[in-house]
Amino acid sequence: MSLPSNQHGPSAASAALPPAMAEVQSKSVDELLKEMNRMPLFMTSLDDSDGEGGENPGLEAMKALAYEGSRVEVAENFRQNGNECARAKQWQDAKEFYDKAIESLKMPHKMNEDGSGIEVQVDEETDAKKEKEIEEACYVNRALCHLEKKNYRSVNQDCASTLRLNPSNVKAFYRSATACLALDKLPEAVDACTRGLSIDSSNAPLKALQTKISARQTYIDSVVKARREREEKIRSEKATLALALKSRGIRTKNTDKAPDLEDATIKLESALDPSSTLSFPAILLYPLHSQSDFIKAFSEKEKLNQHLDYIFPLPWDEAKQYTMDGVEAYMETAVGGLIKAGKKMTLGKILGSGKVEVTDGLVRFHVVPKARAEEWIEDFKKRNIK
Repeated sequence: MSLPSNQHGPSAASAALPPAMAEVQSKSVDELLKEMNRMPLFMTSLDDSDGEGGENPGLEAMKALAYEGSRVEVAENFRQNGNECARAKQWQDAKEFYDKAIESLKMPHKMNEDGSGIEVQVDEETDAKKEKEIEEACYVNRALCHLEKKNYRSVNQDCASTLRLNPSNVKAFYRSATACLALDKLPEAVDACTRGLSIDSSNAPLKALQTKISARQTYIDSVVKARREREEKIRSEKATLALALKSRGIRTKNTDKAPDLEDATIKLESALDPSSTLSFPAILLYPLHSQSDFIKAFSEKEKLNQHLDYIFPLPWDEAKQYTMDGVEAYMETAVGGLIKAGKKMTLGKILGSGKVEVTDGLVRFHVVPKARAEEWIEDFKKRNIK
């Protein structure tokens, strides 16, 4: 019998949903995502709890599966997972799998499920050989992970562990040599390369690495040589300058309050010829007006009036007190007094008198108007009474 055209059978909207679906329908999207993240199959982030701080049996069960089987089987499984990650260049993940493989080889053999404490029967000799092979592979592959992450110290540690298990592992020598090269430990890099090539003399990567090490050593040797030559040149120049000053009777001293003269310094025209012309940084002080002029290179053959001639007139001297004939120049003596510096005397003659000292590599002149010279000298003496 057919139903009337205006009547319909029970619709999906009115039909009762299964309990599980009804529970899903009652939750928001965020609540559903949170619920799914508690299930190992759908996890997007690792949560050891059930989401509420309790245990997560599903996750614990999946973790336990990773350790099902013999020690060899568990370690090999982790090693294969590590290899897959390494092929994908996921170095951190690969390292963690190799960590787990190595750790699992240190675990005791599993007991029977009945808890009797009777060890599972294994072929100890065969398993020991396999375990050693897996451990060796994990150490040398973990060394690669460290190498890619530039953890060079860890590379050498893992290579050492590899070679303790198998002294003929060429990869370990190659990776250790690469790490040593990166650290500029060239003797160690050479040694690792040499040992590796003694095992496999035709190994192309080791040969290429040996060439790189040799090139790096050549470069470092050239840098060291250049530095030594530079240092020797500086020493020779200093000794020549000291000889030049001594032969001229010029006194110098240094204090702990040396001014910053940048690249201005006492120098010889020819750095290794003590008889060549000396020049000095010099400062002209105008103490009565708190002004100064700096002369980067004042030759021992030059006279003060030659410099005053191009410096005068002074832009701030509104009273026109500073003229060639209207000023006197003074220099402090080695004992704290003053001497008049002749404007027509060469600097070399003034400094060679032995009465003054060049302090901190700088020659100092005090320039004052003649009319106020006595006033300034009296003030200078008062300020320098000890």
